[in-house]
Amino acid sequence: MTGGKLDARAFLWGWAGDGLLAAAVNTTNVLTDIGMPGRTLLGPAIAEGSSWITVMLFCWIPWLALQIAPLPSRPVWRLIAVHAAGVLAYSATHVGGFVLLRQLAFWLAGHPYRFGGLGAFVYELRKDMLGYVLIVAVFWIMPRAVRGEALAGAPDPEPMLVIRNGASATRVKVRDILAVSSAGNYVELALGDGRKLLMRSSLSALETELAGRGFLRTHRSWLVNAAHVASLAPEGSGDYAVRVGPLTVPLSRRFPQALEALRGGAA
Repeated sequence: MTGGKLDARAFLWGWAGDGLLAAAVNTTNVLTDIGMPGRTLLGPAIAEGSSWITVMLFCWIPWLALQIAPLPSRPVWRLIAVHAAGVLAYSATHVGGFVLLRQLAFWLAGHPYRFGGLGAFVYELRKDMLGYVLIVAVFWIMPRAVRGEALAGAPDPEPMLVIRNGASATRVKVRDILAVSSAGNYVELALGDGRKLLMRSSLSALETELAGRGFLRTHRSWLVNAAHVASLAPEGSGDYAVRVGPLTVPLSRRFPQALEALRGGAA
């Protein structure tokens, strides 16, 4: 991310937004339940209150899945796998948490409480799928809203990227990055001054962060800064070699949008 303080602020705004959204849903459910004949406030209040508390405690799980597999990201199977695991983890902790809270609350109130077992979990899982989607949507929107607010009124700030590797952090100008390549669990950023810096991140996550900054995905393992592209050379079978400063970067035929954009720039 481009700044730790801004990221923390975006997360907190997203967390608060998810809390308000969940509170609205839970309150609606309480009002619906107590409107039924023979229903009192105690049961619905405990049920929905415990659900809200555990949403607030565990909505970091969808947030973490979003950091691992941003929207959109490639490959698609990885995006699906990460968020499928996220849904299961979120639902298991959400349900497990509110069951414990309800058992405690009903015990203190002198009433028994029993959870319905596997069938009840499957029912809750279906509801949690929708909840997960809404939480992810809020967390996806908030960083963009916060960044827009942070940049509002600024004349033309120089975009910076904080490259973190363990305990070290290096701030570089985005325009000084020539290209980014995938290196296992890391990405390697090639800079115009000859430096090559490693950062623990997926290439897809960095592609999302650099969106709108002139970077193009030319290969499943490469991003290039279009402003530094000097030439394109065909290599047969629809592939190209892209000259970016001192680097030669592959451009796969599977990324026709990048080829079209670079050809347009060259024209």
